[in-house]
Amino acid sequence: MTRYLLQRLTLTVPILFGVTLLTFTISHLMPQDPARVAAGLWASEEVVEKIRLEFGLDRPLHEQYFRYMSHLIRGDFGRSMAHSKPVLELIKRYMPATVELALVSLLLGGALGVLLGVISAFYKDSAMDHVFRLIALVGLSFPQFWLGLAIQIIFYRHLRWFPATGRLDSNILPPPTVTGLYLVDSVLARNLEAFLSSLHHIVMPAFVLALPEIAAIMRMQRATMLEVMTQEYIRVARAKGLSERMVVYRHALKNSLIPVITIIGSSVGAMLGGSFVVETIFGWPGMGRLAVHGIVWSDYNPIMALAIILGLSYSIVNLSVDLLYGFFNPKIRYA
Repeated sequence: MTRYLLQRLTLTVPILFGVTLLTFTISHLMPQDPARVAAGLWASEEVVEKIRLEFGLDRPLHEQYFRYMSHLIRGDFGRSMAHSKPVLELIKRYMPATVELALVSLLLGGALGVLLGVISAFYKDSAMDHVFRLIALVGLSFPQFWLGLAIQIIFYRHLRWFPATGRLDSNILPPPTVTGLYLVDSVLARNLEAFLSSLHHIVMPAFVLALPEIAAIMRMQRATMLEVMTQEYIRVARAKGLSERMVVYRHALKNSLIPVITIIGSSVGAMLGGSFVVETIFGWPGMGRLAVHGIVWSDYNPIMALAIILGLSYSIVNLSVDLLYGFFNPKIRYA
């Protein structure tokens, strides 16, 4: 196991190198002049040239890349031209909101997806099964920006059940920062008011972000459950006189989870990437806002940092999924 883990961690290095090279090349081929954008439309050429020299944009592309990598190895993501701040400081400011949204969406998507998939398989071809399959079809068919706007119109404009934007009510102060996750920090501070407000605000964006994953996980869980229920050991368990619920939840569920774990693992990266759209719709102050701002203003360094973080997240999640296979299926061994 240790050897396998070291091999997988070693493979992460060339993956991240490829991500930095590809992202750096594409971002620097954009037609806009970032120095001109940062200086402003009416800035003089002297000001533009000063910004270009400050950020090394006057150098050849390969020199800019090697300079960026030499700083990155030391943990320096550079400075943001648009914000005039170190990128690491911006990441610390915006990342917790995105992580909180992604984690809540992952828990919601995983729990509901597995639960609905098991129920749908248990009541195969019933009215409930058809309703759940229709929900899955809707979740996979409609784009997230449309779902976000539709849910805002229904639950904010008409029903007034949930707020449309933000992480907290305007009259509530954020809890003392420990993790940056309002739900966790408010629990640690024993601030019930802040916890309920942050939970109230995160429901709609988390549901919109989780809905495609709920649909994908539910469909996979239903299919694998139906396949597992035909296996010989399931017939043996029934022959022993076990109740149908005992057969499903103790014997069939665990063995049907391996393909579902793969879907859940890939959902983490999809949620981090898809959160940019959801954050924009719901005014969520996370990395999506920073990414959109960086693209609009040709701010290379935040875009590079986001690409590296997403690439690293994908690698860690995929490794975790592979290790979980051995937990759910003891026959799997790593050499």
